Amino acid sequence: MASLLGEEVFETRGQAPAPSKDFCQLLVTRREVIFRWWKISLRNELRESRPGEIKESQKDFLDDSSLHIQIAIVFGAKVLEHVLNLCRGNYDFLERLPVPLLLHIISFLELEDIARLSQVSRRFEMICNSNALWEIIVESLCDTITPEMKELAQEMGWKQFFFTNRLQLQLQLQRRRQKQDAQNKKVTE
Repeated sequence: MASLLGEEVFETRGQAPAPSKDFCQLLVTRREVIFRWWKISLRNELRESRPGEIKESQKDFLDDSSLHIQIAIVFGAKVLEHVLNLCRGNYDFLERLPVPLLLHIISFLELEDIARLSQVSRRFEMICNSNALWEIIVESLCDTITPEMKELAQEMGWKQFFFTNRLQLQLQLQRRRQKQDAQNKKVTE
């Protein structure tokens, strides 16, 4: 499982809370936690200030309560808790699995579970609503899919295709055929 971890484990950027305009970055690698900041000010005495950086090993970070406070102020308590968990070795490996593998796993879930999973994170929302997932689901549940049906599904989206009832699909396929026939007549004339 360790091979799923890249060198950079987590990164976030943001602006310090008002009235400050400082820009901050928090980077967690496999071995260290790096907190960087750039002072942004209209005051002449602060214009010359250089960016700052605090680099600590993950072990040292766990004991540095002053840095915890800074991170909580800039990025919030949830981000701090997430970084502390990463430094303790609590990784979310499911979030790091490659998309093709996730698509294969998710395709075995019930529809309600897919809907719930899509609410877990932005990544899972994108995967659960992707055409690739719904194409797999449609192909596994339908006996036969004609090339014409495939074209229609790619046009309208596989998820919408899945949830459209058969009568509506037949109507759309019929309209599509009529449209193609009309275009073929114009070409031959």
